[in-house]
Amino acid sequence: MPKPVRGPRLGGSAAHQKHIIRNLAKELIRHGRIQTTLKKAKTLQPEVERMVTWAKDGSLPARRRAISALNDVALVGHLFSEIGPKHADRKGGYTRVVKVGPRKGDNAMMALIEFTDAVEPFQREDEATAAAETATSSSGRVWGRRKKADGAAEPEAAEVKDDASDAAAEAESTEEA
Repeated sequence: MPKPVRGPRLGGSAAHQKHIIRNLAKELIRHGRIQTTLKKAKTLQPEVERMVTWAKDGSLPARRRAISALNDVALVGHLFSEIGPKHADRKGGYTRVVKVGPRKGDNAMMALIEFTDAVEPFQREDEATAAAETATSSSGRVWGRRKKADGAAEPEAAEVKDDASDAAAEAESTEEA
C-alpha cells in the first residue's frame, strides 16, 4: 500500500486527488495507455496494479471493491474479463511508466503509463452503435459517398461530374432552341 503523502497534493485537497486518480484509472483501463505528468503516473501506478490484482482474483467481493473504486460497472466488466486474464501469469508489474519529456507550455515532465501486455481499448456497446450510426445516416449515405441502387458505395465526386455534364448538356440544348 502506498505511503500517504504529506504536503501539496495533486489537486489541492485529498478528495480532489482521489477524484483525479479515479478518473486517470478509468481512462487507463479504457484506453490501455495514457499520457499524463510523471507525478500523476507514479501516483496512479499502485492504484491500478491493485485493481488488476482484484481482477485476477475474480471473486464477487473483489468485483465489488473495483466497482466502488471506479464507479463504472461496464468498465469493471472490461477489467475483469479482458485485463485480468491477460495478466494471470504475472505476479506484479502490470503497468509501466515511460518518461516522454517536458511539456511545451509549463515544462512539466510528462510520462506514458500503459499496461505491460497489450490490452484492447474498451468501447461500450452503446458507443459502438452510436459510432456506427454516425458513419451511416438515416438516408443510407456513408460519409462522403452515396449508395448505388445495388447497395455498393460510389464516390460523390463522380456524381458531381455527372451533374456538371448534365447541366452542360441542358445549356447546349437551350442554346440550340
